[in-house]
Amino acid sequence: MSVNVSARQFHQPDFVATVQHSLVSSGIDPARLKLELTESVVLENVDTVASRMRQLTALGVSFCLDDFGTGYSSLSYLKRLPLDQVKIDQSFVRDVTVDLNDAAIVRAIMAMSRSLGLQVIAEGVETPAQREFLLQNECMAYQGFLFCKPIPIEEWERLLG
Repeated sequence: MSVNVSARQFHQPDFVATVQHSLVSSGIDPARLKLELTESVVLENVDTVASRMRQLTALGVSFCLDDFGTGYSSLSYLKRLPLDQVKIDQSFVRDVTVDLNDAAIVRAIMAMSRSLGLQVIAEGVETPAQREFLLQNECMAYQGFLFCKPIPIEEWERLLG
């Protein structure tokens, strides 16, 4: 399960303890929890962020850098933080089949991520052509309206059943 975490939440002094308590009280396997952070989380103090991330990684939690490519220092974060995955921002995916610049950016993100051993997920996939482009460029994980629009949890549970 992936959970978006705001900068405000992540910077609370008891954030690591809160996550640890939630894992223990719920009984879920920490390896099944992925926390999604945007670059705004890191802007305040990268050393503190990295330390907290390492504490949570030691518990088995994994991390994804959300909205990749839209922040200020994406490349330095990839090097310094214990990340498992990046999400290509939908602003690049939207026109990937018609804009050569977006296509080049997506290819570069894919190549760099492969070199760093990071998984990649593409946000905002809405057309078969976008998915095909991504697949041809070795992106194997997607989210977007092509697959399902947001639905209430009850409907989702019914679809799974």
